[in-house]
Amino acid sequence: MAETTMNTERFGEVTYEEDAVLEFPRGIPAFEDKHRWILVGNEDNAVKWLQSVEDGDLALPVTTPDAVRPDYNARIPEDELTLIGSTDPSDLALLIVVSIPAAAPWNMTANLRAPILLNLRSKKAVQVIALNEEYPIRHVIFPEDVRERMKAQAQGAQS
Repeated sequence: MAETTMNTERFGEVTYEEDAVLEFPRGIPAFEDKHRWILVGNEDNAVKWLQSVEDGDLALPVTTPDAVRPDYNARIPEDELTLIGSTDPSDLALLIVVSIPAAAPWNMTANLRAPILLNLRSKKAVQVIALNEEYPIRHVIFPEDVRERMKAQAQGAQS
């Protein structure tokens, strides 16, 4: 399959194959005009980046829900499953968008309320609103003691 190369702000030059492109039929909220995305990042890192193929400056950090909350069990509206073309659990995967404050990465949060639903076969994807009202938009990822330790290490490195 033919490879395409694009320049990105975060990763420099990125090469991908067309069959790796995720198609978001209605875009992603706040980026409704961006429909084609790829996953970029190191295999050994839990955080990957959803990189827009249409805008090299646009990339969103994502991870799997179990990396943040092992008991995560989003209830997805039926019409969203229809939109991506499958209700078969073996075809489906979830990602969650992570917010990483540049000046305080220890305060990163995950949006558990609006996961990204992927059809692994068709490569169609959509960000959905989970029916679970108990899931927050800003779920703190690190426990307080880890955040304090990370903050202290960062401050020590600056001294």
